Amino acid sequence: MAGSGSGSGSSSSPPCASCKLLRRRCTQECVFAPYFPPEDPHKFAIVHKVFGASNVSKMLQELPALQRADAVSSLVYEANARMRDPVYGCVGAISYLQQQVSQLQVQLALAKAEILCVQMQHDDGHAQSASAAAALAPAKQQFHHQQQQQMECEAYGSLLVQNGLMMNTLNGTGEVHQQQQMLGGFGSAGNTAMMLQEACLKKESLWA
Repeated sequence: MAGSGSGSGSSSSPPCASCKLLRRRCTQECVFAPYFPPEDPHKFAIVHKVFGASNVSKMLQELPALQRADAVSSLVYEANARMRDPVYGCVGAISYLQQQVSQLQVQLALAKAEILCVQMQHDDGHAQSASAAAALAPAKQQFHHQQQQQMECEAYGSLLVQNGLMMNTLNGTGEVHQQQQMLGGFGSAGNTAMMLQEACLKKESLWA
């Protein structure tokens, strides 16, 4: 008899965490046994402290067997949140996450606005460069035209010097002796430049 009793005692399973905490006999029909194993007594303890064992038992009995595991997970999460924040519980955690999402959305909007501003400044820079180049085009053409006229005047003056006609152009007479005297008075570079300028003016009046 003793041997048979010891054998039956060894084959019996330990009570679940809820029955062990409530100090009652755990049967095969125990609604807590599949979800509150004896290895994790804290899991049922916190749910019992927040919701009460009777309320949890009624809730699980009203649900289908396939949904009871998810319901227990939700109860455990809500119980832990309620222990951390007795006032708001899970609502406080959800509110905190929503605030973080709102802040990130604002930062994202600011970043998009900065990118748009940079793109607009880049486009405006290209447009200003194009307009500045278009505005400088007439000035460049005028500058090249003036350079071309100056080169023509210098070429015309050198041609007059080579052909011996500069004195006749400046004096308007054909006397070689007076031309040589005038040439003697134009020894400096400034006088030579004035002579070339007058020659160019005479050339332009002749071509006109």
